[in-house]
Parts: sequence; C-alpha cells; structure tokens
Amino acid sequence: MKFTVLERLTVLQLLPRKGNLTTLRIVRELERDLSFSEEEHAALLFVTEGQSVRWKAENAIDKEVEFGPKAHELVVSAITELDEQAALTLDWLDLCDKFGYEGKAKQDAE
Repeated sequence: MKFTVLERLTVLQLLPRKGNLTTLRIVRELERDLSFSEEEHAALLFVTEGQSVRWKAENAIDKEVEFGPKAHELVVSAITELDEQAALTLDWLDLCDKFGYEGKAKQDAE
C-alpha cells in the first residue's frame, strides 16, 4: 500500500508499545518501514510545534509499505479501539478505508 506523509505519521502513532515478542518484532519492522530517511527529512523540512508536525508538502512523496496479516491486524485493532472511544478524526478516514475498516457499528451488526 502507498502511504502519504500524514498517513505514515498517523500509523506510527497508533502502533502498540506493549505486546508479546512476535508483536513487538512486527511493530519494530513497521516502524522501520514507515519511518523517514535522511533524504526525506532534508526534503520535507519537518517542523514540530507542540504536538503538531508540519512539512514541506510539495516535496512529499508517497511511500510503498507492505503490511502482512498480523501487521494489518495490529493497525485495524488500534483503529477499532479509537472508534469505540469515538476518538477518530478526519485524519483517520483515508486510513480506515485503506485498511478496509468499516466501523465498529457495522461489525457489531454482522
């Protein structure tokens, strides 16, 4: 799947910090895949202000990142938790679609 800068930052925020050994290894690999190279940092000129991050959008290039079944499950689980807490924002909408998440309400109805 291709990810924008915002999507990469968003997924990096939701990855679990605790879990079993297998989960943590998958998280570490995902962090490496979603992270930004030295070249990307130089081109994007990231600026952090409080909890906000800005970058030079015209220099942004989408990045292809492969998600295996367990990695996919970790992201969907984190999205489901946010959905249950009514904590999703519009920033999450494209990611929900990308990961095929249709909402907790729809899952409960099935």
